[in-house]
Amino acid sequence: MERVAFIMQLKEGCVEEYKRRHDAIWPELSRLIKSGGISDYSIFLEPKTLQLFAVQKKEESPLDLAKDPIMRKWWDYMADLMEVNPDNSPVCINLTEVFHLE
Repeated sequence: MERVAFIMQLKEGCVEEYKRRHDAIWPELSRLIKSGGISDYSIFLEPKTLQLFAVQKKEESPLDLAKDPIMRKWWDYMADLMEVNPDNSPVCINLTEVFHLE
């Protein structure tokens, strides 16, 4: 199992709405994420810069979550709150792990 971490960017004034939407995450999206091999998924906020730091455990999966209609609908739903690519997927900056203590 691989640990993956990345940064996303929230727009000014969107913290409460971002949290509200994630507190009410769609059950079908949760099932999709889990069936795609993702577990132990957390997103943290740095309040001064509005950067979102995400970390997850990921197993290999035959599913391409980026092509799933549920994921694409979620991206469309969240696009007004964060920096996104032309397809409304969040702009993600992958991070390189430099230390881990278990």
